[in-house]
Amino acid sequence: MPLVRISIMKGKLEGFGKRIGAVVYRTMVDTINVPEKDNFQIITEHEPNTLIYDQSYLDIPRTDGIVVIQITLNEGRTLELKKIFFKTLADKLNSELHVRTEDVFVSLVEVKKENWSFGNGVAQYAQ
Repeated sequence: MPLVRISIMKGKLEGFGKRIGAVVYRTMVDTINVPEKDNFQIITEHEPNTLIYDQSYLDIPRTDGIVVIQITLNEGRTLELKKIFFKTLADKLNSELHVRTEDVFVSLVEVKKENWSFGNGVAQYAQ
């Protein structure tokens, strides 16, 4: 059910984006009840002029190591689960891949279940 978009700057080691994606997926499964095998991701590497971010919004110092993660998922998770997810993800990206926690930018986009088709032109979750 989630569709994950991950944006990073070009110039990282090969496979770095895929490693970020693996951490994101494991964290979603462990914290916000994403089912096993439900792993759909788009990972994009950007030139500096195509990944724009404020270096100090909300007094958080960001660098070109920024990782922008947008997750479209079914609505309904509690605020508490979301907070646990955000914190766990930032901590794991830091400990496993040395991404600064300040550079982990996450946006959740919640949608109704009927807004998905996983193939064959069928709305699998529509009831």
